[in-house]
Amino acid sequence: MHIGIAGIGNMGSSIGARLMEVGHELTVWNRTAEKTKPLAEAGAAVARTPADLTGSVEVIISLLIDTAAIDAVYSGPQGLLAGDAEGKLFIEMSTLTPEAQAALAEKVRAKGAAFVECPVSGSLIPARAGKLLGLMGAEPADAARARPLLEQMCRRVMHAGPVGSGALLKLAVNLPLMVYWQALGEQLSMCKTLTIDPAELLDFLAETSGAATVLKQRMPGIVAKLKKVPSSQRTFTLEGGIKDVKQMLAEGEKRGLELPLLKQTLACYEEAKRTVGGSEEVSNVSVYWAGRAKP
Repeated sequence: MHIGIAGIGNMGSSIGARLMEVGHELTVWNRTAEKTKPLAEAGAAVARTPADLTGSVEVIISLLIDTAAIDAVYSGPQGLLAGDAEGKLFIEMSTLTPEAQAALAEKVRAKGAAFVECPVSGSLIPARAGKLLGLMGAEPADAARARPLLEQMCRRVMHAGPVGSGALLKLAVNLPLMVYWQALGEQLSMCKTLTIDPAELLDFLAETSGAATVLKQRMPGIVAKLKKVPSSQRTFTLEGGIKDVKQMLAEGEKRGLELPLLKQTLACYEEAKRTVGGSEEVSNVSVYWAGRAKP
């Protein structure tokens, strides 16, 4: 198939490389054109505008940072929906609110196109290997149309219901992970008087029943921070984690849910941000709390 990707950040680049690897033709667009160079060098075409992207491909995948970016890229004068969208399939993979996904679906369908939301769970390594988890919200016929392609990106795709359901499931999936980085920091704080090498300690903790499966992937960056050596690991920022936690709390409030553990996690993340900055890798919240002195 000829597939277009709007939004070539780290995740978009990894998914694009995966799609080319399994035989698809790829065209990409990104607001900062510099980020498209690695995929272009690997054989992808680069669209001049989002509208040009829509007009040149069969399927459009969007991976954008927030609702403001969605509005600009989809609805701008040269946006995705300004192109020839009739009959095309749009797969929206950004982390948005259920309401934002549903509103976008209406705009896309008004252009005669099909719309599927499928935010994903997983980081760059599984994205490159086609082993993400897909959290799909769509009408049954659209889900069936999108599934073969999504299964080339994901090791499992869960059809959660109509559009909006995938966004809600994504928040639920990420909730314990956000709590986990704080819990790991408190766990490490209890271990700081031990004389075990940080790499050995983290490797051991990753095998215990309380560890998140993602710990092994993030371990090199956490170990580097614990040893106070440079680390370039940036899979997801602390600022992004705070944004997601606030979104989870807002969705919980809409549904009349009490989320006291998540509320406390937000307070801990915001304290860490005041010290280490929002651009820090989110898993390094654990390092901040491991070394934090009691006020």
